[in-house]
Amino acid sequence: MHASLIQIAVNPDESVNSRRERAASLVVAQRGVDLVVLPELWPVGAFNYTVFETEAEPLLGPTHEVMAKAAAEAGVWLHAGSFVERAEDGTLYNTSLVFSPEGRRAAVYRKIHRFGFDKGEAVMMGAGEELVSVALPETVIGLATCYDLRFPELFRGLIDAGSETLVVVAGWPERRRTHWTLLAKARAVENQAYVLAVGSAGTHADIQQAGHSIVVDPWGEVLAEAGPDEEVLTVEFDPARTGTIREQFPALKDRRLGLASRR
Repeated sequence: MHASLIQIAVNPDESVNSRRERAASLVVAQRGVDLVVLPELWPVGAFNYTVFETEAEPLLGPTHEVMAKAAAEAGVWLHAGSFVERAEDGTLYNTSLVFSPEGRRAAVYRKIHRFGFDKGEAVMMGAGEELVSVALPETVIGLATCYDLRFPELFRGLIDAGSETLVVVAGWPERRRTHWTLLAKARAVENQAYVLAVGSAGTHADIQQAGHSIVVDPWGEVLAEAGPDEEVLTVEFDPARTGTIREQFPALKDRRLGLASRR
């Protein structure tokens, strides 16, 4: 299976519409791979809280339209990162979209864990409530967004629901980059699953982004890692390795806690 992680940069001098079209062009350029992934809140910048209200869009808004078209044109499964969604009741959400190679929407995930403590996303946005996974022909992907990476119970829930590959989209700051790589490896090892973690580049509201998108296999080995700047990280991996690792080292079968929730 081939996946392309598009580590797009958010430039404050580039309009949202222009970046949508540029992101779509980058997606279309990945024609021939199986899965393409964009980062968190790439239309506006993950830390650019001051524009969340003005740039919020409905689920079926311009980002949905442009990304659906790009997925169909490229003929790829597309995790379109996330955007600021305004729900019908006015609530804002950090929302991810997944499209099939035909351009049909296959999944919607609203970020469960909001970052910011008492400001920013944490107070401006509603929290998602549902774990979301998507069955691709080659593997089942489980969806997570940025701050979710710090909450292992979310990923264990995705594994219990059948996920074999964990896809994390983020706008992770450079000053906590060591946490980014450490947690991506931890989630892979403890869940015996691939982790495809894509971050953004550039600067969001004066917050330097970490970049360094990373792909980790179920044994914790790093298959590929990007640098700090905008790039497309393409990797080949074998989804069957997840089952092989779980069979050869069946740690998940020895779980003792949380058993009631799985009955």
